[in-house]
Amino acid sequence: MSRKVLKHRDEPRTEINPGKTHVTNSTTVIRDVAAALEKWAPLGLAESYDNPGLQVGDPQRAVSNGLVALDMTPQVLKEAKRLKCNLIITHHPLLFKPIEAVTPASYVSDLCLRLAEEKIALYSTHTNLDAVRGGVSFALAEQLGLENVDFLTHREDSLVKLVTFVPENAISNVREALAMAGAGQIGNYSGCSFSSHGTGHFTPGTRSNPMIGSAGGGPQTAAEIRIETEVTRWNLHQVIAALLDAHPYDEVPYDIYPVEQSFRNAGIGATGTLAEPEKLDEFLRRVSTALENQALRYVGDVNRKIQKVAVCGGSGSRYLSAAIEQGADAFVTADITYHHFFDALDVDGRPKIALIDPGHYETEFITEKLLVEFLSDKFPTIKWHETNTRTAPVLTFVNVFHTDSSHVGG
Repeated sequence: MSRKVLKHRDEPRTEINPGKTHVTNSTTVIRDVAAALEKWAPLGLAESYDNPGLQVGDPQRAVSNGLVALDMTPQVLKEAKRLKCNLIITHHPLLFKPIEAVTPASYVSDLCLRLAEEKIALYSTHTNLDAVRGGVSFALAEQLGLENVDFLTHREDSLVKLVTFVPENAISNVREALAMAGAGQIGNYSGCSFSSHGTGHFTPGTRSNPMIGSAGGGPQTAAEIRIETEVTRWNLHQVIAALLDAHPYDEVPYDIYPVEQSFRNAGIGATGTLAEPEKLDEFLRRVSTALENQALRYVGDVNRKIQKVAVCGGSGSRYLSAAIEQGADAFVTADITYHHFFDALDVDGRPKIALIDPGHYETEFITEKLLVEFLSDKFPTIKWHETNTRTAPVLTFVNVFHTDSSHVGG
């Protein structure tokens, strides 16, 4: 199935430390690949328990071949060696928590040791990729044939308002610098800001370097413009650095305020609609076929038609209430516990929504293709490979019962 991957403006080439003899200025290095991924899926979007980013390897090492997989396994490492890859990118991090030693003593530490010995780097993009437009859940929605895809929930507590005061002759430079640093992203618009005119008052100190007046001089006034713009919390440091660099004052005035609204360009899960309503059994067949799993766990009303669908790649049962509030007829996610299935029922024990669990791997393996498409577009000189390894350790046994009974239950 073809997929539209969100396009991003190419970043300027990062300067390489000339002391590193294994790279040149024209060579793509791991740091470049990481920067492109993190521009799309900022590390600041990751959940608190997560550990995305470069896990093993030298960020300045050159990249010629890359392998993409959902998980880091010994089989993936063997595949990477055969393909002569020097970078592996996974969705799930190998290192979720610190390890005590890098030895062959355990699954995780042994893989870290073998990666280092083979000089193969490992980078992971996990819940930060779950949270962006065009990320994992969007890819899952398209895999199921959904249209008009948007977020199921939006990211809260992600925005601040940055306010600064600029002399009139510097307004264009400062506003452009803020926009280039990523400030003012509102929905499908970029570089959004508001300006108002006013008068600044100040008295230069003896160690100051004022544009108006002189050090140690008397009170001054200046015609200034107030600029207001929204900034994501994880990008605030970069935006302030750009402001300080572009602003002509030796002491740059700025304020930061919390913004009590959701960020429209980040969230968890996705919703979309089928072109035509389907009976539940038809929709279950659609899910089974698209996600390559013969055995689905579900709760649902066989008489209810399915058209609006919510999805969340991986463990998303905590977003069931959001799917119900959005008016979804079905919610497809994974790792649903027995008791969570009861949350899909009304007070009379009838399903309020079809709740379907095809499996964690099954709702996320599309991430491999998603990343290969993104990376191939950004770095066409690198040969990117989608793994041939099914990395999930969990298998499903399907037994076909032959019975004359009119009812088979558990």
